[in-house]
Amino acid sequence: MTAMYKIYIVEDDKGIADGIKSCLSAWEMEVLEVSDFRNVLGEINEFEPHLIIMDITLPYMGGYHWCQEIRKTSNVPIIFISSATDNMNIVMAMNMGADDYIPKPFDQSVLIAKVQAILRRTYSFNLSSFTLKAKGAILNTNDNSLTYNGNKIELARNEYKILLTLMQNKNKVVSREKLMEALWETDSFVDENTLTVNVGRLRKTLESAGLKDFIKTKFGVGYILEDEE
Repeated sequence: MTAMYKIYIVEDDKGIADGIKSCLSAWEMEVLEVSDFRNVLGEINEFEPHLIIMDITLPYMGGYHWCQEIRKTSNVPIIFISSATDNMNIVMAMNMGADDYIPKPFDQSVLIAKVQAILRRTYSFNLSSFTLKAKGAILNTNDNSLTYNGNKIELARNEYKILLTLMQNKNKVVSREKLMEALWETDSFVDENTLTVNVGRLRKTLESAGLKDFIKTKFGVGYILEDEE
């Protein structure tokens, strides 16, 4: 399948760049990491990305320099990521022509949400669904539904959030704490029993659609959605 969007990453921390690439690739995006920090503009012109994710502090020339150079010829969306979280840097980034600014460290789900929002807004002429796939099931983020064997399954709000988090992290154990944060978007205490009830409801919904044992429990740790690639 041809990737829907192309994303170019300009980040000198290999671990961070690889993590972003893995996250975006899970959404069937084509991702290219910078290979020559002296030739960022040349790589952009050759790759023709739909969106650029760029750090501010880079070898040779900083992110602000490259943003200015890009803006001379292109309006491609740019998201700055940086450990510099002061207001001056944020304002400067936006004035340089950036479309968004994400301070480090950041949750990958936040990055994905911002990337998708900008892509939808920028390329509305080609508004397509962002989907995740596992075990033959397809999760559609446009209408929060799941499709399996040609049948569309409507998901309740919490069911969708749990399944989205698990599919974003398929083949990895997702802790109960991370799921609770995804559900209620807070670090404050939430009764773990409530999470158990919500996972139970999701399992019943999946089983009724023919997806038995879609989610496995890792006792004392969390849950995992295993999918052989």
